[in-house]
Amino acid sequence: MASQLRQRQSLSFRARSYTAFVLTPQQPVGEWLADLRASVARPSGFFAGHAVVLDLSNAPLAAAAIAQLVANLADQGIRVLGIEGADPAIKDVGLPPVLRAGRNAAELEPPAPAPAASAAAPHPQQPASLLIENPVRSGQSVVFLDGDITVLGSVGSGAEIIAGGSIHIYGALRGLAMAGATGNARARIFCHRFEGELLAVGPQYRTADEIADTLRRGPVQAWLEGDTLKISAMHQDNERSRI
Repeated sequence: MASQLRQRQSLSFRARSYTAFVLTPQQPVGEWLADLRASVARPSGFFAGHAVVLDLSNAPLAAAAIAQLVANLADQGIRVLGIEGADPAIKDVGLPPVLRAGRNAAELEPPAPAPAASAAAPHPQQPASLLIENPVRSGQSVVFLDGDITVLGSVGSGAEIIAGGSIHIYGALRGLAMAGATGNARARIFCHRFEGELLAVGPQYRTADEIADTLRRGPVQAWLEGDTLKISAMHQDNERSRI
């Protein structure tokens, strides 16, 4: 009886949230899958180790078609954690769970302000930026969703920097940089020497093969104009190389 009691007491259940990439297939799904395959083939292993959610709100599929799509994504190294936008009645044993609709961090409602007469002591303000003084080595991942990330050194090949705000790299960028990860459309990426594998601001990204050679090994910045990711060399004059 005592052993059974100890076993029950050892069980604990906690809620925990994670940042996940969301893939939203479009009809026709076959063409969307081919475009995705061509994109992820260049930065090899781009989704490896990251949680991925499949949003099917724009491409309603039957259970068998969902299973085939999940299998096709797994063949590309993309493991689907859960599914959104699918019929809740779909409970195929072989499918990832159907999740309750999540919201982007930028869509969350701000908390109500505290009453002016409140006697509670104010909470210390959280830092809006993260400063990395050492180089970010290959294979390392730096994630700071509450603001900007500044790296005084270089970012090695295979390393990744993910910020909710902007990214400033004072050395060479040879890995991945993703700014505006929580939906901040005004976020930018600045780096002193671009030799990177991928640049992304919000949902828009470009791989190394899609970035002009004239921008490599020089200072660049990246930002969003509408739904288009712009990448430009940083010069003091008006002669700017741009894609």
